[in-house]
Amino acid sequence: MAITPLMPVYPRSPVRPVRGEGVYLYGEGGEKYLDFASGIAVNLLGHGHPHLTKAIQEQAATLIHVSNLYGSPQGEAFARRLCDLTFADTVFLTNSGAEAVECAIKTARRYHHHHGRPDKHELITFTNAFHGRTLGAISATNQPKMRDGFAPLLPGFTVVEFDNLDAVKAAMGPHTAGFLVEPVQGEGGIRPGSPEFIRGLRALADEHDLMLVHDEVQCGYGRTGKMFAYEHYGIEPDIMAVAKGIGGGFPLGACLASEKAAAGMVIGTHGSTYGGGPLACAAGQAVLDVVANDEFLAHVTRMGERLRGALEQMIPNHDHLFESVRGLGLMLGVKMKTDSRAFVNYLREQGLLTVAAGDNVMRVLPPLVIEDAHVTEFVERLSEAARRYEVPQAA
Repeated sequence: MAITPLMPVYPRSPVRPVRGEGVYLYGEGGEKYLDFASGIAVNLLGHGHPHLTKAIQEQAATLIHVSNLYGSPQGEAFARRLCDLTFADTVFLTNSGAEAVECAIKTARRYHHHHGRPDKHELITFTNAFHGRTLGAISATNQPKMRDGFAPLLPGFTVVEFDNLDAVKAAMGPHTAGFLVEPVQGEGGIRPGSPEFIRGLRALADEHDLMLVHDEVQCGYGRTGKMFAYEHYGIEPDIMAVAKGIGGGFPLGACLASEKAAAGMVIGTHGSTYGGGPLACAAGQAVLDVVANDEFLAHVTRMGERLRGALEQMIPNHDHLFESVRGLGLMLGVKMKTDSRAFVNYLREQGLLTVAAGDNVMRVLPPLVIEDAHVTEFVERLSEAARRYEVPQAA
């Protein structure tokens, strides 16, 4: 057989981790990597965190799965905690970010259907967005690399320029149901929306009774120094999809909504076999135990400032490679003057793990538990790697 046992849809790197400890990963041959990728912003407590590990072990020995046919003490407690921490009044628990986004899209459409406006079914979305790989999620983007070969895509989405409120106003019409936006774009190149843009979307939603849907799958859960990115803007969404760091590495996601927004989500409108199982909720509770407090979030902010400052100080020494740093908290992007993906691949060979992104950006997404010594190690090793890097010549 020519095809590999794992469907060959990933361009997998030679890095083959088998063990993790703190902010380090170890390969099957004993190779050691400083992990400033965090499983693409997932392992926010690093690897092998004792509180998370203990919670998963104890729950696995007690009860793993029963399905949503029955009452869920674990899910109810976890959902209540999420509501207490956010704008939300209700939560649907999922297994992934893409599922959380799908639930968010359905919730927004169902809101208008519930109020007798089924013609209002269209969400305005934004250039360079990434909402997941399901058919609904790729239909909400304009990126050919995700859409090609999957036509016909789902109708009901209009894509306009990110951070351009005038473009939003021009695109609005009788079928507009709301806006689906990443307040800080991740895969699109670590691009925070301006306050005027995010607040403007909130104002338009209020004025026209539309749904403001935040995709905080990557930028939520303390990653930006706030528990959720919407807090930076002084507004609240109606619906929000979260995942990635929510389980510290255990598959988990959530769609959060206000009571108003969830008016149409009644029995039979949505479901999930695995979503919100006892084991996932135990992981989610353990993460909140560590992250959801002012002291921890202040640590993220301090480490983000420290890392950003160190990167900005380093850049002039390698200005043939690096242009600038952007982002919030420990969700940082280094804009590059050469191919970011080639450079990220080179860093892996040097034992440094980062993530490439759109707009020729290298994402720097370390575990939120990093300390000063890790920042120093990362920047020193990055600088040394940059010094030795030979920019590939164009063919």
